[in-house]
Parts: sequence; C-alpha cells; structure tokens
Amino acid sequence: MRIGDLAKRAGCEIVTIRYYEKEGLLPKPARSAGNFRLYGDVHVERLQFIRRCRSLDMTLREIRALLEMRDNPTLDCGEVNVLLDTHLQQVEVRVEALLQLRQHLLALREQCSGARPVQACGILRGLINCNCHVVSAEHSNV
Repeated sequence: MRIGDLAKRAGCEIVTIRYYEKEGLLPKPARSAGNFRLYGDVHVERLQFIRRCRSLDMTLREIRALLEMRDNPTLDCGEVNVLLDTHLQQVEVRVEALLQLRQHLLALREQCSGARPVQACGILRGLINCNCHVVSAEHSNV
C-alpha cells in the first residue's frame, strides 16, 4: 500500500508517517518500480502501536525503547515495567503541577468578581504581583 493508504488505515497524517520514519520508529518501506514507498501490515501495526503510546503522552525516547524491547521478544519485560513506572511518576508530577496551577488561577479569578473598568481589574493587578510558578510545557512532543 502507498503512504496515503497507510495514513488512512492508521488515522494519521502523511507528514507524521514520514517523521516517524526519519526518527527510526518505522522501518524503511520497500520501493516500487516507480520509486513509491510501499507499506505493509507490519507498518500499519507498528504505527498504531506508536500512536497508542503517543495517546498516553509517551515521549519518542520512551516509544523507541518500547519498540526495541518489543522487537526482542525473549527479553525480560521488567524493563517495560520500569519504563512505565517512570512515565507514571512523571505524570504524577505533572498532575500535581497542574493542580497547583488550578489553585493559582482560582485565586486570581477571585480577585475580580464583576464588570468594572480594566484599570480596576483585580486579575490584571494580581498577574503583576503574582508569585505564581509557571507550569512547564516540556511534554509537547509530536
């Protein structure tokens, strides 16, 4: 099948497939006589695996490690458990940071209860004097 068919079957964009190929997550496809990429069921299945991992907010590094372990089925799955436990800990840290962010936003929102001139807006004044911590967006991977 061609790349467009693979994209449809896997429910993703062509550019995503090319990116995963470039990153080494998808094996190089065969080429047709006309030099078109030709994909098979192995590509569909692997791409679906990658997309499931991404839906769990796993990084490309984590996915690469899982794929390497998956490609070596005789290995002990303890490393998979360690990887998932580490990912879960990172999620817990992010959840805590988001809960703190929520509290900061709620506190800001309480500083302005109704319609008034912008110059008297408690939220804007609160943002100037806010001692808030910024929540990192470092997990925004492809």
